[in-house]
Amino acid sequence: MTLVESLKLPPGTKMPRFHLKDPFGKVHSCDDLFGEKGLLVIFTCNHCPYAKAQWGRVLQLARHARQHGINTVAINPNIHPDDPADSAEKMKVKITELGIDFPYLVDETQDTARAFKAQCTPDPYLFDCSWQLVYHGRIDDSWRDESKVSRQELKKAIDRLAEGRPPVDAQTPAMGCSIKWRYD
Repeated sequence: MTLVESLKLPPGTKMPRFHLKDPFGKVHSCDDLFGEKGLLVIFTCNHCPYAKAQWGRVLQLARHARQHGINTVAINPNIHPDDPADSAEKMKVKITELGIDFPYLVDETQDTARAFKAQCTPDPYLFDCSWQLVYHGRIDDSWRDESKVSRQELKKAIDRLAEGRPPVDAQTPAMGCSIKWRYD
């Protein structure tokens, strides 16, 4: 496990287009994923301790965002022969185990993660309905222990977007395990 931080991207960065399959084989187009007010995209996986510790919060945030017209999609870029715990088959188990009720997609070529400049898991991006980036940073200030969270930065960004307010200026990078890049 190599700890890395997400890259700082300027607000207003346009969301890259993508078409990805879920682990059941259904193709999802980014055009169909947006809610009325936006889309939360989270690069994550099954086995990374940072991602595992935050899956419950991701599910809560997705429900909160949905109530405000913002949909969620999770994308797994760690489809790598050296990491069988992140395989599409294991994603099916994770979907059932956690009750994931939004698309959890397979980025088998890792082209989507590269287009987004994703670096780690989890790596969240919040876009408005114009496909403009309004937040790219950590979920909150205590990845390891939810009971110690004092600042819910992603939730605040979701609320600001839902209310039509400008994005927060200070955005602390996300951190997590590095994406397991393929070089074949």
